[in-house]
Amino acid sequence: MPQNKEKLHLYRDFKTLARLLEGGSVFCAFDTETTGLHAKNDFLMEIGAVKFNKDGVISTFDALIKPPVPISSLVTSITHIDDNLVKDCPPAHIVVPDFLRFCEGTFLVAHNAPFDVGFIDTELERMTFPCLKNKTIDTLPLSRWSYPKLGKYNLQFLAEQFKIEVFNAHRADDDARVCMEVFLRCIKDTMSVQKKTERQDCPTLF
Repeated sequence: MPQNKEKLHLYRDFKTLARLLEGGSVFCAFDTETTGLHAKNDFLMEIGAVKFNKDGVISTFDALIKPPVPISSLVTSITHIDDNLVKDCPPAHIVVPDFLRFCEGTFLVAHNAPFDVGFIDTELERMTFPCLKNKTIDTLPLSRWSYPKLGKYNLQFLAEQFKIEVFNAHRADDDARVCMEVFLRCIKDTMSVQKKTERQDCPTLF
């Protein structure tokens, strides 16, 4: 289900990312694994996240989720998550609030953010909770902005291009770590165009 543009708080000023990072902001790169592609009819199976700042990783989050529907063989072939693996895992209404506490006060970072935020928000709506309020940085348009001639921008391709080690592709915890590395690389490689502004001009989180 496409994320409602009014609900998705995208941070689009890519030229200020270095200032955010150096100014002490905390970021949370995250990824989800799901039973399908459409949040309205499909469900979360895993949330993985890495909380970090300019000094490095602060903490990590990874939780498998038991969805209310069977996991298809196609999804298992991609993620290596099957019904047996999640049969004793908590449901989304337990895990999602834990994730909200983990990412509280951070800038979210995700690759193709409308997909992952859309699944989190849909689950929050099922629980009659408010949607995510965090500002979100999407590394997909960020990487296109940073490397306009690259041509391909999926996460695994970027990892290969930047020699980022991938341990377990299409699992949420490792994809979140790779997303963090891509985010930091994009900032590093665009330092010549990063905006230098005064501290009082720093953008707000919410």
